[in-house]
Amino acid sequence: MAITPIDLQTLFTQVDKVGRAQAAEREGQALHQSMQGVAIQRKTDEHVRQVNEAQNTGEGPDKINDNSKKQSHDEKNEKRKQADKDYEEDEDNRPVIKDLNLGNKIDISF
Repeated sequence: MAITPIDLQTLFTQVDKVGRAQAAEREGQALHQSMQGVAIQRKTDEHVRQVNEAQNTGEGPDKINDNSKKQSHDEKNEKRKQADKDYEEDEDNRPVIKDLNLGNKIDISF
């Protein structure tokens, strides 16, 4: 199918409209990108200005043990005394090995 001169006249009159439409589309995309960039920047600035909530530290050395507050001083002393008593009983049950010559003679040689 051949292009006739009348078809060319119609196409040439429409070329500027097509050019404007394409330019508007490119500008629209650029405008859309810049608007998204501004929204992201605003959100980032807002996030930086906010005070963040502290994260849960979990069980660690900085965590206060609430059970230690509840125990009285007397209960702690009783536990210590019981632990000392258990240790002494363990010492009494151990076999004692003594050297009969140990401590009987004094060596004074130089």
